[in-house]
Amino acid sequence: MAQTAHHTDDIHPLVEPVADHVLSTERHENAPAVVIRADEVQTVFSTLRTEAGLDHCACVTAQEYADRFETVYHLRRYDDPTQELSVVVPTATESPGSESAAPVYPTAAWHEREAYDLVGIEYKDHPDLRRILLPETWQGHPLRRDYDQDQPQIVSFREHERLLEDRREGPETMHLNMGPHHPSTHGVLHLNAQLDGEQVAAVDPDIGYIHRCEEQMCQQGTYRHQIMPYPDRWDWGGAGLLNEWAYARAAEDLADIDVPAYAQVIRTMGGELSRILSHMLALATYALDVVGEFTAVFQWGVRDRELVQDVLEDLTGQRLMFNYLRLGGVAWDLPEPREAFFEKIRAFLDDLPRKLTEYHDMLTSNEILQLRTVDTGHLSAETAKAYGCTGPVARASGVDYDLRRDDPYGYYDELDWSVVTEQGGDNFSRLLVRLREVEESAKIIGQCVDLLEDWPEDDREIQANVPRTLRPDPDAEIYRAIEAAKGELGIYIRSDGTETPARFKIRGPSFSHLQALSEMARGEYVPDLVATIGSLDTIMGEVDR
Repeated sequence: MAQTAHHTDDIHPLVEPVADHVLSTERHENAPAVVIRADEVQTVFSTLRTEAGLDHCACVTAQEYADRFETVYHLRRYDDPTQELSVVVPTATESPGSESAAPVYPTAAWHEREAYDLVGIEYKDHPDLRRILLPETWQGHPLRRDYDQDQPQIVSFREHERLLEDRREGPETMHLNMGPHHPSTHGVLHLNAQLDGEQVAAVDPDIGYIHRCEEQMCQQGTYRHQIMPYPDRWDWGGAGLLNEWAYARAAEDLADIDVPAYAQVIRTMGGELSRILSHMLALATYALDVVGEFTAVFQWGVRDRELVQDVLEDLTGQRLMFNYLRLGGVAWDLPEPREAFFEKIRAFLDDLPRKLTEYHDMLTSNEILQLRTVDTGHLSAETAKAYGCTGPVARASGVDYDLRRDDPYGYYDELDWSVVTEQGGDNFSRLLVRLREVEESAKIIGQCVDLLEDWPEDDREIQANVPRTLRPDPDAEIYRAIEAAKGELGIYIRSDGTETPARFKIRGPSFSHLQALSEMARGEYVPDLVATIGSLDTIMGEVDR
């Protein structure tokens, strides 16, 4: 909702350094928002980064209105994500264009490529403005109002000629295709790698092979009932409850819905079980990638995932696509008999320390794994921030950023647990962080079980009184995020007064992590590249959406 420019006394402290560049302000539910000129993006962002401390470009959303296009940049601070600002950059409907934010925030490069690909906004000074999800030969921009869905996508050979040009980094380099159908790429991912001898000269991730229009499907679903089944499908590694929570948090804040404390405890317990589910898969497949350890660690990881899935099946009725959260709470209460359900969880938690010791014996103490992971895939804290990295990938580089603590939600701020960080910034450190986070998740789950056991029976409220049909105010906008297993999972929603969103944007952590791969792999060997991909724990459903 736009407002006119105001007196300097009313300016938010984050906006103060760029007050002279602000055309108007808007009211977003999560943060103050300012509107700036399209030709002042780099000037404004440089000032916000250096003087306002907004060093985290969390998400970029592009959209079309009847009279303009907009790019919305969601900026935050790594040391305090509650300090955030939305920067809105409008452009004309005819030949929409804007300065690129990538020279200031490198992570914006991929986001702007997606905006160009789907919406058609051109970004001046962009380092590599080309399509990212759709083929280079695609005709038109699918999210434009005038897009012709019936037009043919068969093009002549001359349209392909530029794709066949030699793009090697140098005359002595060799091009190597990795994927898109290969287990070491952890999904349908294609890497264009340039090799200088046995070393990696450059890596260009090619994504979009399973782009399924998840955002557009959510825009066609109702807030109350039809969107919630989709988030589980963004991360089939088992973190579905966390994905559901990301949508729930955004929609609940948008519609001003309070969740009962009892339901918050259940969400917190279920979310941490999902985190263990995801991390166990990451550990199991990493052993397979790096040391070919199929017979022990891989099977241990699958075994322990099955135990967690048994618990979640008892809770939700499903083993993978849970669809358990509801706006305002959860679908139903804990299974009966409650004592047997709690006993199953405690049995898993009690045996977990012994199992984690075995994981460390077989993985972190393994000389082969150490040789392949220590000092490989290095990612400095500065580079991690520049590319918007979060979760275990950022925390393994010493970036102490965790939304469960820094932007509290659920029941986390009532519990005793610690944020896990490592300083090495290499593949080994990322493995260590995930192993240690399993311990912290177990600590959180145990405390939740204690609370749920003693919760008064007459106060077990699982859902708030939510209207059957939700219609948030027209032009209300929000960006909300949670700490998913892989990092910051954020949702941007713009409402138009109806029961379906006008714009629904998914900010998956794997998208940013994969973009940083080129910085991490340059100068290393091909086996190091395989180890680095696995250490990022990317999931392509979250990347491509």
